[in-house]
Formats: sequence, C-alpha cells, structure tokens
Amino acid sequence: MIENLSSDLLARIVRMALDRGASDAEAIGISSSEFSVEVRLGEVEKLTEATSRGIGLRVLRHGRQASCSTSDTGEAAIEDLVSTAVDLASRTSVDEAATLPPASEMATNIPDLQICDPEVAAIPTATRVELAREAEAAARAADSRIVNSEGAAFSSVTSEVTLVSSAGFAGSYRSSLCSLAVAPIAREGQQMQVGYWGDRRRRLRDLQSAREIGEIAARRALRKLGARKVSTGTFPVVFENTAAEDLLRDLFEAVNGGAIFRRASFLVGRLGEAIASPLVTIVDDGILPGGSGSRPFDGDGLPSRRTVVINQGVLESYLLNSYTARKLNLPSTGNATRGLTGAPSIGVGNFFLAPGVSTPDEIIRSVPNGFYVTETIGFGFNPVTGDYSRGAAGWWISNGELAFPVEEVTIAGNLRDMLRGIEMTGDDLHLRGKIASPTIKIDRMTVSGD
Repeated sequence: MIENLSSDLLARIVRMALDRGASDAEAIGISSSEFSVEVRLGEVEKLTEATSRGIGLRVLRHGRQASCSTSDTGEAAIEDLVSTAVDLASRTSVDEAATLPPASEMATNIPDLQICDPEVAAIPTATRVELAREAEAAARAADSRIVNSEGAAFSSVTSEVTLVSSAGFAGSYRSSLCSLAVAPIAREGQQMQVGYWGDRRRRLRDLQSAREIGEIAARRALRKLGARKVSTGTFPVVFENTAAEDLLRDLFEAVNGGAIFRRASFLVGRLGEAIASPLVTIVDDGILPGGSGSRPFDGDGLPSRRTVVINQGVLESYLLNSYTARKLNLPSTGNATRGLTGAPSIGVGNFFLAPGVSTPDEIIRSVPNGFYVTETIGFGFNPVTGDYSRGAAGWWISNGELAFPVEEVTIAGNLRDMLRGIEMTGDDLHLRGKIASPTIKIDRMTVSGD
C-alpha cells in the first residue's frame, strides 16, 4: 500500500487548519492500487494498472465549509492545501447543519469485517489475464450458437482509507474487491443476442469460477434467441433476482435522507407506516462480514451498522448521514460516504431484500399468464411521485411455464403499488454486490408491447 498517508500526517493537517482559523476540520487519505484487463476472442485488448493516493481536507468555520485535495505530501503542498481550504471556507454561505458529529457518536473500535484479502493484491498479472480468457473460452465453448463475444474482463482494487477529525476521531481500514465478467453473443438465423454474467467479491476465493461465469453468460445469451414483443395489457410480473436489484436501487433513491429533507421523495413523512407487503423486509447492513459494501466506519467517522429500512412492510428508517440526520432531527444511520473533496453524501452498505421461502420455479408456476423480467433497460423512476417505467426483456409465462423469450417491451406502474403488490419472494438471495434481491412476484403491472 502507498505510504505517507498516515493518521499522524492527517492529524497534523487538521491541527494546521484549526491554527489558521477553522472551527472544525477533517482530513481523509485514500490510497489504492487498481488493475483491469479486457480480453476479446482470446486476445488482450486493454490492460491497465495504476496506483493513486490523495489527501482531502474539509474545513468548517462556524457553519461555512469548503474542501480541497492534493496528491502531493510535500510541505509546501500541505501548506497550500490548508491555507486554500480555510480561505475558501470564509467565502461560502452559512449552513447551520454543517458541523461535525459529536465525539460521543464516533466509532471507538475498528472491527475486522473480512473485507481485505491479501490474495487479491498478490494475483500475478498472467493469472488475471488467464481468468478473463478462461471465462470467455467457457462461454464460447458452451454452444455452437455462441458465435462471437463482446469480451471478458477481470479487475481488482485494493485500497486504504484513513480519516481524522477534530472531533476526536482517527481510524483507518483496508479493503479489496475483485470482479470477473463476460458478454458472449449468440446467433440463430438472422437474430443475434448478447448475454452477460459477472461476479464481484471482496475475497478471491469467494469469486465464482471463470468456467461457471462463462457458462452462465452463454445460457443467458442463448435464452434470448427468438425473442418477440407481446400485446399490451396488465399482468403479474416476476422479477428475476438480478433484475429485482434495479428496483432496490430505485427504492434507495426514495429512502435517501437527502431526498427526504428536500421533500423530493414519495416517502416523506411515512415513517411508521405500512408502505409495502408484509413479505417485504429490506435491510442495509454495513457490517456484514465480507460484504461488498461493508466497512467499519462511514465517511463521518461514525460506526457502520445494520439498519432495518422496511420491516414486514412497515417503513422503519431512512438512510442518513450526520448532515441529513441533523436536518431531519433523526439519528444518523452511519451511511455517509465520501471522496477526497466535498461534504459526505449518502450511500448504501449492503442493501438487500430479505429472502422468502419460495423457489424461483414455484413463483413462476404460480403465474397463469404474465411476464418474467430478466433485464431492465434505461432510466424511468421518479422518486418524488414513485412513477416507474422501464424497458424490459425476459420470458412470457403461460400456464406456469416459461413459454417464449420477450424483448422490446415497457413495464410501468408506481413503486407505491409495486411494493404493496409483492405477493411472493424467492429464496435465491445472492450478495454479489452492494445491492441484492431474491426473485419477487408483483401482482400486476402494465406491460406495453405491440
């Protein structure tokens, strides 16, 4: 890991800012090593390896704030960083909520969440390239109808984050991520379809094998062959687990504390109300061991935690950083996230819909006539109103069976009704990324085709 971004250095920068007139200050150091390789038809098309480091300083002067960053740890650069940040803070407008959290709320220990795997940094370059080649080769060998490829990619990153604040917090943690993905192209007659599959994990040993990733991607491409439109109507809609993740991304926009205090969400003022089916329990868990979104403390220096957002249909919590918590007179949920500059924003930890007891096959069999969504396309969600409309592809369900592939349709509804209309939840929750869901069945949505 890159040196010289120690807590001692950051603490000295904070003291310098206070000596120059800041009422509070916090410094963050981020260093990372990144690698990525893209392979197509067995040949390396792009290979990137890079290291970076930076220091960010946020200065507060009695409700005024500003931030600056530098990648230079020389004395002159540090002096310039501090003086510039303090000067800029004197020129901004006052925001009474722009303060640091009190020391009593800060994290006091750094738990081991199993988010850093030394093996990720130690993978030889040749092995990384071979993993991408193997995934693509497995996809191409799966079926004679796999005729081409958009390529395969392996990437990894190891990083270290250190945060020091004048409120008395100092902490650091290391993390790693690795991912492998492939996108084969299937052809039948004149029709061609692209499939995709990938996996992303903190630990190399948890990553799906290259062969499995390639074979799944091939199956996903092949099952799209022969896709057609369907007639417009209102039908039950089943979201495959990977497609249901997009619904949770939309929901996050609505429970984000920034949207709540700006009154830009349909969930404003709904705490304690039943907003979804009793089958719906949604959790944000920032301390899940090995989770892609896990970390010991957030961008404010508060301990990460497990927050139940919706409990059996009842909205129990928004997701907040310390700033939005003060705006709403609520406790922070430890969801602050930040880069080198700017005030902390809000992000998820590991945000997921708790699994149910039904298998995906059982859910499909429960639908006499409806749509099984495997892919959503584009952006079409309004968090203020809850209105939802997206392009989609998947399979038509007839008499409880997948009858034929479907494409070029639009599914529409309102997230208020969609949450209340969840009739079944699957047992197939897989935490491949920060946001995850099992398969779900919604009682009715508008499906627009021909």
